[in-house]
Amino acid sequence: MLIKVEREEFLQIRDLIHEKAGLYFDERKRYFVEKRVAKRIQASASESFRNYYRTLKYGHNNEELLHLLELLTTNETYFYRHIPQLESFAEEALPLILEEKRQQNNYQLNIWSAACSSGEEPYTLAIFLRETIPDFERWKIDLLATDLDRNILAKARKAIYDKRSIKDVPPGVLKKYFRSLDDGRYQLTSPITSMVRFQRLNLIDRSGMRQHRGKDVIFCRNVLIYFDDHYRKQVVHSLYNSLNKNGFIFLGHSESVGRISAAFQLVKFKKSLTYQK
Repeated sequence: MLIKVEREEFLQIRDLIHEKAGLYFDERKRYFVEKRVAKRIQASASESFRNYYRTLKYGHNNEELLHLLELLTTNETYFYRHIPQLESFAEEALPLILEEKRQQNNYQLNIWSAACSSGEEPYTLAIFLRETIPDFERWKIDLLATDLDRNILAKARKAIYDKRSIKDVPPGVLKKYFRSLDDGRYQLTSPITSMVRFQRLNLIDRSGMRQHRGKDVIFCRNVLIYFDDHYRKQVVHSLYNSLNKNGFIFLGHSESVGRISAAFQLVKFKKSLTYQK
């Protein structure tokens, strides 16, 4: 039987999560948060909410906080998600970047999937890069994928997916880069998996964010909605600093940096909007 979390306790834990990780859950998410907190109280063998809260707030390591955050962060994703935006990246943003670099005799391309979840987004980007860059073999590509959740990163590295995850993958691509497993799932093969490196990162960790500079393109889709205004501005500022001049950032459809920062230029591609430094 799960421990009941009272409203006052929800507010305490919500504020602590906001302080430690920058994630903000309003009252509408109370049931969602309470359920997951109750699971962790039980799993950690804490005798009460008070003891569990003390562990989170005053514990010498953040192991239990990581366990809780991993339950609270949602990971709904699949290959080829938001295809118009991906096509804008491959057909319009990418050619602009490649042409500028070719003129400088610079064949280093740096792309960052800043909230990669179980890997579908960065692997999709890797497929697009391999399939659309005409002189692909000439390029040195660094495709970084980061996420807060250690468990989901472990899943991403395995690159094994169910039918739902690959439902929008074109048949030719599926045949070329995936192999079917006996249990009905699919495993992505090394020409694509070898292109992506995974790393754990909290986007509100300023020192960690400063380690990521010189990016040509950043995908940070459906992440800013989880932050309040303070942390949203902080993360956007960090992402701006991570981009090269003329670099692009792709956000989720419901997200915008317009009211957060005036530093980016809105770019209207044929199939979607994006922002450029």
